[in-house]
Amino acid sequence: MEVPSYQRDEYNKLPDEPGVYKFYNRENKLIYVGKAKSLKKRVSSYFNKTLNANRKTVKMVSEIETIEFTLVGSEFDALLLENSLIKKNQPKYNILLKDDKSYPYILLTGERFPRIIPTRRMIPGSGRYFGPFASVKAMNNILDLIRNLYTIRTCRYDLSEKNIKQGKFKVCLEYHIGNCKGPCEALQTEEDYNKDIEQAANILKGNLGVPRGFFKHKMQEAAENLDFETAQVYKEKQELLSKYQAKSTVVNPQLGDTDIFTIVSDEKVAFINYLRSNNGAVILTKTIEVKKKLDESEEDILALMMIELRDRYLSNTKEILTNIELPPLIENVTIIVPKIGDKRKLIDLSIKNALYYKKERYNQSLTTQQKDSRVLIKLKEDLRLKKLPMRIECFDNSNFQGTNPVASMVSFLNGKPSKKDYRKFNIKTVVGPDDFASMYEIVFRRYKRLITEEIDLPDLIVIDGGKGQLNAACNALKDLGIYGDVPIIGIAKRLEEIYTPEDPYPLHIDKKSESLKLLQRVRDEAHRFAITFHRKKRSNNTFKSELENVKGIGKKTALSLLKNFKSIKNIQQASLDELSNLVGPQKARSLKDALQEKQKGNL
Repeated sequence: MEVPSYQRDEYNKLPDEPGVYKFYNRENKLIYVGKAKSLKKRVSSYFNKTLNANRKTVKMVSEIETIEFTLVGSEFDALLLENSLIKKNQPKYNILLKDDKSYPYILLTGERFPRIIPTRRMIPGSGRYFGPFASVKAMNNILDLIRNLYTIRTCRYDLSEKNIKQGKFKVCLEYHIGNCKGPCEALQTEEDYNKDIEQAANILKGNLGVPRGFFKHKMQEAAENLDFETAQVYKEKQELLSKYQAKSTVVNPQLGDTDIFTIVSDEKVAFINYLRSNNGAVILTKTIEVKKKLDESEEDILALMMIELRDRYLSNTKEILTNIELPPLIENVTIIVPKIGDKRKLIDLSIKNALYYKKERYNQSLTTQQKDSRVLIKLKEDLRLKKLPMRIECFDNSNFQGTNPVASMVSFLNGKPSKKDYRKFNIKTVVGPDDFASMYEIVFRRYKRLITEEIDLPDLIVIDGGKGQLNAACNALKDLGIYGDVPIIGIAKRLEEIYTPEDPYPLHIDKKSESLKLLQRVRDEAHRFAITFHRKKRSNNTFKSELENVKGIGKKTALSLLKNFKSIKNIQQASLDELSNLVGPQKARSLKDALQEKQKGNL
């Protein structure tokens, strides 16, 4: 069946029914998926209220070329379909949802004498899966608990009746240290083994009351029979289970099984915390960060992530607690916003987790910003600047025995390279290897242009060189009438000395200082950029002069050949027809003969 499709100006033709809508751009690429009670009203709102929308929404609407939709039976069906389409297609304007294929699970295998093992792959028919777990650490804690409480095998033997009767296997170290009862040699019956498996399965399902009651009963039974050693073993197992349960927050055992979802957000990011409560004990907690792509509401984000997290963690509870009002979404599931009591305590606990995670994320991002600011503050102090050097520009020049003189300028913004602001300079007015005159020319040209175009000057100018190069740059600034408006320094390579104008003595910054390391990084980047440019120019000039020695090939033709073939080697390998198409048959023949003669001479 063909999916209904409309052009962007036909949005008012959409039906007034619940469904999922999809926006495509000119390249027919899906850019956004959304759900709606009324497709017509929701989609129309994008085109009728763009003046009040944020910039990202306006940009998305400008890219819409065609609209497709799918009708569904209810808002919950629309939510499920929206979730599925977002995970499958990852549209650029939707919040990011990922499949949970790599989350850790615990597998209770379906074989005879089942094993309990960790896995990240769900294979149908291989047994019962529990999870996924919020972390590997949480999964390993449960595995360790089960292995301390029960004697469950870890080997991979095929313990069929036939194999055991034939004596194919021998007990291993696990048997001798008491972690296994040796079912491989028929030292433990299948019935006895499966009792441990049944108890372990209750722990995996979160029903800790069942094994706790079992251990208590066994302890009392052994004590009545005056078997105090066995009673002590069961007592230790019960205490181990109680210690594990104590790590979970217990609110009220009468609350039953409940999912708790809360959301806290700002303009750019939402943080959703998910708690799972089993008989009043919190057995799972997970907080996720969702970056807003458009102006999504908290209700829309929470509804979408609620479906995603319940699906990811295989939840089928009949009650959901939240901190914001949501319409009924899931059939036979009640959504409540509790105001008082133990259920409110669970909401407060969930909000506390979300706020803590938000604070941690904020501190992480702030730490990076503070680190950059700290270096700039230190540089400001070391150089005695009046304001933070947020934008630094550094100049370097390069030549080889006076040939192909070039220069470079790199720009650092907030202590990091801003490569879009890098500039290359061909030296135009200087003949021969005169570094001072070259420095004067490029500094003069750079800031004359900024003044002409009324662009802000940098906060600090760095010259790669000592006193001579610094003086040349200062003269350029004086001739432009901006000397003193911008701080300028020179950094000499050998001793890493910092020179300032009108001071005969260099400034020595601590070699371990972050501010000196920043200046070195700026200087080294300018040097690298200049050398790279110089090598490329020298290489091109060498090739060009080599081509110009061929009769009939001038500068213009040589440049054209290099632009098309990139190197002398490629020109040598080109066919006569390829060369003729570019320079004509006569020049092509001359060029081919000359290059062949040169190649013979090199052999």
